[in-house]
Amino acid sequence: MSDHDQAIVRIASEQHVTAGPYSPVLRIRQGSDLVVISGQAPLDLAGRVIGDTIEEQARVTLDNCRNQLAAAGVGFADVFKVNVYMTDLADWPRFNVVYREIMPQPFPARTAIGCALLDGFLVEIEMWAAVRP
Repeated sequence: MSDHDQAIVRIASEQHVTAGPYSPVLRIRQGSDLVVISGQAPLDLAGRVIGDTIEEQARVTLDNCRNQLAAAGVGFADVFKVNVYMTDLADWPRFNVVYREIMPQPFPARTAIGCALLDGFLVEIEMWAAVRP
């Protein structure tokens, strides 16, 4: 598929050396449909928190993101923006290990925010995706 046919195109730009698994700049082609999923958490379908570590919760949360995206007919390759909310940003390097294993390149643009989350959550993730109709 050529760049012209892709809904999401990574733009080359300079980035600081501490850059993680994300793209600093992405272009969304005109005519793309947008899919936005609400913040997903490490919950099973019964609403129980799954996982005690950031790695376990990251996997469950990313699986929940994948399921929501699939319901809209898109996948991780269509994601252009990710917002990650964490109770402890000291867990960021361990979260990134899991994220790198699951998310395809080019990595989406991404923001990480340290904040209070609902009881038992170590992480919550929301995503934006683009796909050509």
